[in-house]
Amino acid sequence: MLSMMIHYITNAWKTLTRRKGYNLLNITGLSTGLAVCMIIFLILQHEFSYDRYHKNADRVYQLVSKYWTPSGDQYQISTPFEAIRALRHDYPQVKFTETFVTHSTQVTVMGTTTAAARGGAAAGGTAADQKYIEDQIYYAEPALFSLFDVQWLSGDASVLASANNIVLSRGIAEKYFGSWKNAVGNYIKLNDKITGRVSGIISDPPANTDFSFQVVSSYQSFLNNYTAFNFTELSGWGWGVSNHQIYALLPERMNIRSFNSSLAGFLPRYYKQDTTMEKTTYFMRPLSGVHFDVRLENNGDHVSSETSLYTLGLIGLLILVMACTNFVNLATALAVRRSKEVGVRKVMGGTRLQLILQTLADTGLLVLISLVIALLIASAGLPYIKYVSQVEKPLHLLSRATIFFLPVIWLVTTLLAGAWPALQLSRFNPIDTLHHSLTGPRGGGLLLRRVLVVMQFSFSQLLVIATLVALSQMNYIRNADMGITRDTVLLVKGRGDSSFLSKRNAFRDEVERLPDVYSASLIHDAPSSGQGWESDFGYDNIKAPQPFFVRLKFGDADYAKTFGLQMAAGQWYSENDSTGQVVINETLARKLGAKPLSSVIGKTLRVGDGKWRTIAGVAKDFKNASLKEGIPPNILLLNRPFQTMTAIRLKSNNPGRSLRAVEAIWNRYYPEFAFNSSFMDEDIEKFYRQEQRLSLTYNIATILAILISCLGLYGLVSFMALQKTREVGIRKVLGASVADIVYLFSKEFTVLVGIAFLIAAPVGYIVMHHWLQDFVYRVSIGAGVFLVTLLVSLGLAWATVGYKSIGAALANPADSLKTE
Repeated sequence: MLSMMIHYITNAWKTLTRRKGYNLLNITGLSTGLAVCMIIFLILQHEFSYDRYHKNADRVYQLVSKYWTPSGDQYQISTPFEAIRALRHDYPQVKFTETFVTHSTQVTVMGTTTAAARGGAAAGGTAADQKYIEDQIYYAEPALFSLFDVQWLSGDASVLASANNIVLSRGIAEKYFGSWKNAVGNYIKLNDKITGRVSGIISDPPANTDFSFQVVSSYQSFLNNYTAFNFTELSGWGWGVSNHQIYALLPERMNIRSFNSSLAGFLPRYYKQDTTMEKTTYFMRPLSGVHFDVRLENNGDHVSSETSLYTLGLIGLLILVMACTNFVNLATALAVRRSKEVGVRKVMGGTRLQLILQTLADTGLLVLISLVIALLIASAGLPYIKYVSQVEKPLHLLSRATIFFLPVIWLVTTLLAGAWPALQLSRFNPIDTLHHSLTGPRGGGLLLRRVLVVMQFSFSQLLVIATLVALSQMNYIRNADMGITRDTVLLVKGRGDSSFLSKRNAFRDEVERLPDVYSASLIHDAPSSGQGWESDFGYDNIKAPQPFFVRLKFGDADYAKTFGLQMAAGQWYSENDSTGQVVINETLARKLGAKPLSSVIGKTLRVGDGKWRTIAGVAKDFKNASLKEGIPPNILLLNRPFQTMTAIRLKSNNPGRSLRAVEAIWNRYYPEFAFNSSFMDEDIEKFYRQEQRLSLTYNIATILAILISCLGLYGLVSFMALQKTREVGIRKVLGASVADIVYLFSKEFTVLVGIAFLIAAPVGYIVMHHWLQDFVYRVSIGAGVFLVTLLVSLGLAWATVGYKSIGAALANPADSLKTE
């Protein structure tokens, strides 16, 4: 058996080295397809492994809610602080734990100085202290780490039972203190309010988690200082915040459906809801579903769409199939040249099984070489994965999963690419193959090869259509009028405590005096931030709430000037307004039945149970979030306690200089706070990060698919050139020109590309029309997309066919006719 394998491998190597040009084409196509498959496999393996590494991952759930509103069903992760005690009482068999998570939190490194030496927990930092902005800070109970697995380098979960204790990840500890071993015993201050002692160190969280435990403080610290987070109390069932989250470890074999059914009656036992405006029910979502649940806020940096991942996997599979199809096309074209070899083997006693095994050995060796080259290509491409997926951290090419994947993909590819050529070669009649040693056996499955070329071009044209539509939509998004000025607006994030609020007006005024600044405004969030509070409201002194919710935007009198909002009717409210005037947008005015829009000015409305306010004006509609969403009804008003952000509209072409000038003023007014800013246009770009990456993925896949399709077409032209060798010779003897010969080959492939287009065009339209439905504001799919696709396909096909057919046309006809 071993000697037979060595014999097959030796012959395969001889075949490989004897036909270098043919094998170079095959290796190019196969290695490209295999490299794409490897990279896509790594992405999928990474995405589907999120938080699966926890020992009890299949039993960990998060409490979330669905609430009905007049605007439709909404989902959120916020829960009342009261809920944890009731849950523990009603379901004693379930282990519950709660956390409070803050975002964009300042961390001040105080070193070994004790809190008492600084004046206690309320003492502020100094300009000399190191200050950092961390994405997430967890306030957690010790029980959290019985649900989520971490490796403790120092201390254990019990340190979180006491107030003012903090746990850091190794990387964060080294960033703050140089060495994680030196971090324990030092002090840091969170949000300039809560001083804590570093009492534990854990290993850095892996890349495949949505729960990045970098800085974890004790939950008791939050309870002791909840007023520092702008809460006046933590009681009551009628409200909750998304920062507060509850997790549960279910007993083994507990039926989650039954548990969720019982939760339907949980809230009504403790809180009577207003079912005319809102009805909330709780349910548990599994930890494994957090990463893909687009209905809810995500704990990590992104939510992955399972549909997008499956689409990516399908693209990888089809590219591999296309590469294998190329091999079949090229192998069958080569079969004409190998026909004499097959005839000799059969005459010498070779069996059909031996011929099949030898052909598979030839294929297996070529696939193995392609696999090695594909590993090198994939390794070089790994640093660029972040541009086509949401994987930000580097992936490792050789892991337990990929070591298993490589032999599987080698075997599958060998069978896909080699089975049909092996069967075809083994069927050759030795008499026919020896007699037709130059032209090969007649027939030879030309129809199948044409079908394969049509399939390849259909897929490549489908990708061209997808790419053109995606590029058109992304270009539309990039240049769409959002109803605001977004290119030169700097957002400086502040805080809600008294130390910040007392100086914010002076800070804004000094910033506004900078020569590079057009205007500045104190706001809660930008018009197109994707955020905003929703509330019920009353209108025209009628106490009953309206049958829909509104979105609230808080800003001062310069809000419209800073963001370039235009008025449709009336005027903006003034800074010194004492009556509480508001501005609404056109959408709200229309929903209130205002005809004309100015008829709503002077009427009153109130937010929730607040005071009645006068409508001063109607602002033209502006986009609140991405173009995937429609424009909601908006109320814009003064709400000074929540105006913690400063929006600065620049008039300079040197934003870097302006940014440095603003930061210098910040450091004078707020030396104890870290400067935290972003440009609004960059924030808006984040709305479309997934679409931009998908568009780039289409671009790359399209280029690869076209390359592989052209290689497949080259293989078929090669086959036909051999089949038509005598026909070309006879035509040339009878006076046919080179152009006539090129036309002979091209006309058939023009038909094949046309058939492929007839298949790809309707499929592409349906797929991309469905994709565009995610956008409320979208482009239309015009005839130009399909015309460009057809012209590109024909151009590439003619170029590929022309290259090979010109060579056939220039050949000496005597060489092809001398054996007749």
